[in-house]
Amino acid sequence: MSSKSKALSALSLLLAGMAATPAMAEAGDTFIRVRGIMVAPNEDSTGIRPAFPAETVSVNNAVAPEVDITHMLTNNFGVELIAATTKHSISGTTGTTGTIGKLASTWVLPPTLTLQYHFAPEAKARPYVGAGVNWTLFYKEKASNGLEAAVGQTNVNLSSSFGWAAQAGIDIDLNEKMFLNLDVKYIDLDTNARLRTTAAGIQRVGVDINPFVFGVGVGFKL
Repeated sequence: MSSKSKALSALSLLLAGMAATPAMAEAGDTFIRVRGIMVAPNEDSTGIRPAFPAETVSVNNAVAPEVDITHMLTNNFGVELIAATTKHSISGTTGTTGTIGKLASTWVLPPTLTLQYHFAPEAKARPYVGAGVNWTLFYKEKASNGLEAAVGQTNVNLSSSFGWAAQAGIDIDLNEKMFLNLDVKYIDLDTNARLRTTAAGIQRVGVDINPFVFGVGVGFKL
């Protein structure tokens, strides 16, 4: 075999070895993931008080980008922090508020910290589960035009929420630095909404949002 052929063979073996090397998860490693997520509320609410005690509200799904960072404490255990924000509409479901439809909109900022267990840190496909805490801040709350047409100028306020979170997912290697990620979370998220209206006074409703968060994206080993 010529020197040129030997060099090409060695290069081919090196490239094949690199392609076969999993990104793997080791103590001290840091990963960043970029996902597209769908936030799907699993809501339940009290009746609007005091004016419409039998009427409840719903919260729509939302799609948004998300960035998270995971730092491995050991080969199996890591901590993940996510950063994302989504916009949601709150709508009446029955009776007077049901005829109005959309009542308000709000932006949601839900930083979530989880402790993860990675089952196969050296494999090309690495499933994991996690549990942790969530703090949710609502901002830029705004009454809809339909609501204000019905009851006059309205100020909307939603209380912040602190609760638990659970997740499951999998990282699948694309090469030694990049991997596909699939992830689902459940977040315990409750809020109390207060609507201060011109015509109907102060209306209150408690909403258990409790969303599932479905994500798909890519990750990178830093």
